[in-house]
Amino acid sequence: MTSSAPHLRQASTRTDFVDWGAQPDALEGASHSTGRLVHKGPDNQPESGIWVCTPGRWRLAIPRDELCHFVAGRATYRSDDGEVIEVSAATVVMFPAGWTGECTVHETIRNIYMLA
Repeated sequence: MTSSAPHLRQASTRTDFVDWGAQPDALEGASHSTGRLVHKGPDNQPESGIWVCTPGRWRLAIPRDELCHFVAGRATYRSDDGEVIEVSAATVVMFPAGWTGECTVHETIRNIYMLA
């Protein structure tokens, strides 16, 4: 999309997603991701879009600061130091670069994200 302000309408309800594949580093279940980019800058920085993921549990490491606005579903993020972050619709989380832990998706989640 060419625009002075890249955008997607109906971000919380649209369904025309691209298949992003199985969630890597699975620990339980077979989470599958789909999504749609809003914008990707030079060297992929910044990047923003919509991410949808089905239930399962996996390891993750956040490579860059990531702001997430969850608009649907339910999940638990547990950092390697034991902090537990419960997310559901209307939750906003700022994961700092280098955050590591596990994610357990209980109900398919939809997340509007921005990687810095």
